[in-house]
Amino acid sequence: MTGLGAVFRPQLPPERLRTIARLAEEAGLEELWLWEDCFLEGGVSTASAALAWTERLRVGVGLLPVPLRNVALTAMEAATLERMFPGRAVLCVGHGVQSWMGQVGARAESPVTLLREYLDALRALLRGERVTTDGRYVKLDDVALGWPPAQAVRVLAGVTGPRSLRLSGEAADGTLLTAATSPEGVRAARGIVDEGREAAGRTDPHPVVIYLRATTGPDAAARLRAEIEREGGVEHGVAGDAGTVAKAVRQLAEAGADTVVLQPTGDEPDPEGFVRFVAEEVRPLVP
Repeated sequence: MTGLGAVFRPQLPPERLRTIARLAEEAGLEELWLWEDCFLEGGVSTASAALAWTERLRVGVGLLPVPLRNVALTAMEAATLERMFPGRAVLCVGHGVQSWMGQVGARAESPVTLLREYLDALRALLRGERVTTDGRYVKLDDVALGWPPAQAVRVLAGVTGPRSLRLSGEAADGTLLTAATSPEGVRAARGIVDEGREAAGRTDPHPVVIYLRATTGPDAAARLRAEIEREGGVEHGVAGDAGTVAKAVRQLAEAGADTVVLQPTGDEPDPEGFVRFVAEEVRPLVP
């Protein structure tokens, strides 16, 4: 079955998260994804709250920018979430938006090198290993988690370019793709990820998660078009009723996506209604 979720956009005030998280669970939605966009809402704080307010809902953070976070801190927080809410938190890390990283003085000269070092160290710490490493960016001296997770924690990489996609295949446990990715783009990305997996000798599952811009209602097409123009004119998204949206989801799944997360526009007039639409109308049409 193709996984299906929705995004809680950080353009919404954080105090609205409780209502939407509970609604998502009550409506039967499988996953709710949160963003750590600068400078809006923290990813781990919102994820922990959403997990605490619900009992079954999986909560993803897509993504945590690695230049902002020491890898030991990310490992501590990921392990804590896993122990408190087993199997329900989905962790994704990535380069972050480089202009934002520059604003806070955290921009790395080689983002790919940083992400590789970070993924290797993070996954080792979450396996309960004691880690010493002296990389270009990641430096740890005899570090181990006091409360490692009781079971494996998947670490996804949110990436776009060929070098980063290959790295995700080599060093991450899954890949998150942006809403600008078409079905053809999913096929191409999956191929590059698989090249990295083969080079690293990895045969474990590697899920691909993708955002999909989606709008519904009488002004759906206009809102989608305006959002695409605001974000640089990348022509990918879907506007229409549940059948139209479900068809777009199925196309991404056929291209290689395991989970599709529907992304409302930043000016979505009814966020609660959007969650109900995804859970109650689109989900039954997606096998």
